[in-house]
Amino acid sequence: MTEVLHWFRRPRETEEEQERAILTNQIHETRCAIQRTYLQFNSTGDPDLIDAAVFDLKAEQARYSYLLRRLKSLDRAAEVLKAE
Repeated sequence: MTEVLHWFRRPRETEEEQERAILTNQIHETRCAIQRTYLQFNSTGDPDLIDAAVFDLKAEQARYSYLLRRLKSLDRAAEVLKAE
């Protein structure tokens, strides 16, 4: 019973914390996708599949860079708010 009451009393995550958690999860998923793409690239000999893997890798790397920039900007915004 005490555990249930503790669950109700725990503070809710702020929108910033929720967004940080989502971004962190997406970054992890993107890293995994990059690793899978490298495996596909290294395991194929077909020129068309190599081209496809290169395009996929470039797309995943661009997504990864975007997510990192968003996470960094979120951290900078949090620092500014704390300073005020």
